[in-house]
Amino acid sequence: MPHVRRITLLVAGLFAAGAASAAPATSGPDTTRHQAQIDKIVAEISPKRIEGYINKLVSFETRHTMSDTVSETRGIGAARRWIKSELERCGAGKLQVSFDSHVAPVSARISRPTEIVNVVATLPGTQDASKDRLYVVSGHYDSRNTDVMDAEGKAPGANDDASGTAAVMEMACVMAKYKFDATLVFMVVAAEEQGLLGAGHWAKQARANNLNVAGMFTNDIIGSSRADDGRVDNKQVRLFAQSIPATKEMSDAVRQLVATGGENDSISRQLARHVKEQGERYVKGFKVSVIQRHDRYLRGGDHMPFLEQGYAALRFTEPNEDFSHQHQNLRTEGGKVYGDLIEFVDFDYTAKVAKVNAAALASLALAPSAPKEVKVRTDKLVNDSTLVWAANPEPDVAGYRIVWRDTTAAQWEGAQYVGNVLEATVKLSKDNVFFGVQAIDKEGNVSPATYPAPLR
Repeated sequence: MPHVRRITLLVAGLFAAGAASAAPATSGPDTTRHQAQIDKIVAEISPKRIEGYINKLVSFETRHTMSDTVSETRGIGAARRWIKSELERCGAGKLQVSFDSHVAPVSARISRPTEIVNVVATLPGTQDASKDRLYVVSGHYDSRNTDVMDAEGKAPGANDDASGTAAVMEMACVMAKYKFDATLVFMVVAAEEQGLLGAGHWAKQARANNLNVAGMFTNDIIGSSRADDGRVDNKQVRLFAQSIPATKEMSDAVRQLVATGGENDSISRQLARHVKEQGERYVKGFKVSVIQRHDRYLRGGDHMPFLEQGYAALRFTEPNEDFSHQHQNLRTEGGKVYGDLIEFVDFDYTAKVAKVNAAALASLALAPSAPKEVKVRTDKLVNDSTLVWAANPEPDVAGYRIVWRDTTAAQWEGAQYVGNVLEATVKLSKDNVFFGVQAIDKEGNVSPATYPAPLR
């Protein structure tokens, strides 16, 4: 158990010229080194296998939510059965693979009651204190063309979203060979194009069953590095992260964020900071560009039902979409080819995005959970800041780290390991910086940060 004692950290600089520097108060695990297991996972992600998965998905001609479910070669039924069999094959008994099904009633984009089927592959965690903590990664395997209700026309959906589905399948097959403290859920969902129905059903069930979904990623349109004007950008991916939800009524937690200026410290933004740090650490020369919106302007994806249920959730999308290859009937007009065809997919780029996902997921599932009950003392008018938190349940926690940044900065700028304690004081004013607290295990795995609430 951590010692309930108070320590004071002397921090120099005080952001007079940007990020502060800190003199170490105590040594701790090396949090900068690469974890060998994560390096192996990233190295194993294969562009060639991703290409094979996308080719197979495209071969079903259409994967529209209301397309054929009987044929073995065409339609969404054949696609989901193939996905399930492939995950069972590559999971070698380590992945728990199942269908998650419900019937959607008639609605604006569903013309008849339709069975919506997700394919879910779960890799159980191995640490008793962490196995109930879940990290979910998804892509959607349904497709569409110009008319969202056209269930018969060809809709290959190579980029939207066979690319995301293939990335999730590749991650599941590679990561099934390894062990993690927390549980990983690899999910390919249906009916995204009909209104996020598959993801919405799973997220609602997760909340109803009080599942501890500590983070969720969706990968949607991650297959192209070429913009509509021909520019090629294969060195970055957009990561969309919500601040505070646009609801009529604020929850107590959201009200507290707003009251303390912490709109940029939502659980999704904290998760995004972690993904950016770990993704860029393990995938050299590749940038994770955090976009401070829940999604593209007035658009949405399968992470949104998770956000609505109060979970931290993020969306990965290529840097520049080409709308002539998205939601389009297959055709050629004026010499220009329209349609979501496989010839417009960059498999190496898709693999890089999958590598970023895998590195982030692995680092999360190996690390402790984000600290709970983190608070900053406000009972005295002083210029230093005292933070307190509850002890983590994991047996391999070595201690905790306080992180901080200027109020105009997006990423953490300073950090100080404080040891296995539940209270620490830093010579920085809570007026001038944002704080967070992270848990660190003995191997140097670091949790996402938790934003402190005021302790009066």
